[in-house]
Amino acid sequence: MRQELLSLPKGLAEEVSKNLVMVARLIDEDPEQAYAYSRIALRLASRVAAVREAAGFAAYATQKYSEALAEFRAAKRMTGSVELWPVMADCERGLGRPERALAMAGEPEVQKLDKAGQVEMRLVAAGARRDQGQLEAAIVTLQSPELASNAVQPWTARLRYAYADALLAAGREDEAREWFGKALEADKDGATDASDRLAELDGVEFVDAAIDPSDDEDQDGIAHLADDEDADDEDDEDDEDAAEVAAAERAADVTEYYDEDDEEYEALEQSAADAEGRGDKA
Repeated sequence: MRQELLSLPKGLAEEVSKNLVMVARLIDEDPEQAYAYSRIALRLASRVAAVREAAGFAAYATQKYSEALAEFRAAKRMTGSVELWPVMADCERGLGRPERALAMAGEPEVQKLDKAGQVEMRLVAAGARRDQGQLEAAIVTLQSPELASNAVQPWTARLRYAYADALLAAGREDEAREWFGKALEADKDGATDASDRLAELDGVEFVDAAIDPSDDEDQDGIAHLADDEDADDEDDEDDEDAAEVAAAERAADVTEYYDEDDEEYEALEQSAADAEGRGDKA
C-alpha cells in the first residue's frame, strides 16, 4: 500500500493514509465510521488500488454489498490479483445471488488462490449451498483435506465451526457437538463462539454468582447509574468521531480524484451548488 501511495503528491498521500488508518482501526468496532473514512479516501485517490480495496471492505462490513462488489472488481482490475475472489463471491451471496457465488467457485481464478483463499472460497460455496436450502450439499462441500487435517492453521477454527453449524442445521446434533469441540480446540483467538454453541447443546446456563438476588433493587439502581455514565461517555466519543470525520471531509474537499472511466464504480456526487451551500452555512 505504501508503494501505491508514493504515486500521489506527498500532502495528498499523507491525508489518504490517515483515512485508511482510521478505516482499519474502526472497521470491526464501528463499521459505519470506518465506511465514512473510506469514502473520504476514495474521493481523494480513487485510482489507487489499496484505496478501492479498503473502500470495498468498509462497504462489505456495513452490508453495502453492491458497492463493495464494485470496489473489489475495480481493485482486481487494477492489480490483476485474484485474492479478493472469495469475498467478491460472498458479496454475490449478500445480494441474494447464491447461484453466482457457486459459479465463481468453479472458475479458474480459484486455482490461483493460495491455500487460505481456497479454504475461504469453500466456506463461501458452502454458505451459498445453505442459502439454496441444500444442507447436505453444504456439508459435502466443507468435507476436505483441510477439514480432516489435525494441523491447526489460521482457517482451521472457522472451517470446523462452519462444518459443525451445517451438521446442526441438518439435525445431526451428536456430530455437530463433536465438531464444535474441535473448532474450540483450534480457536486460540476466540474468532468463533464455539464455546457458547457447545454450552447451548449441553443445556448449560451461566449465572453470575456474585449477584445476590435479594439486592435486585440496589443492583437495578447501580445499573441505571452505570448506563447513564456509559451513555454520556458514548455521546462524547460520538461527538469526537463526528468532529474528526467532518474535519477530514473538509480536507478532502480541497482535492478530489475520480475514476471517470470506471463503469463499475458509481462516483460520489458533489455539485458546485452543494459546495456553495456549505460555504453559506459556514
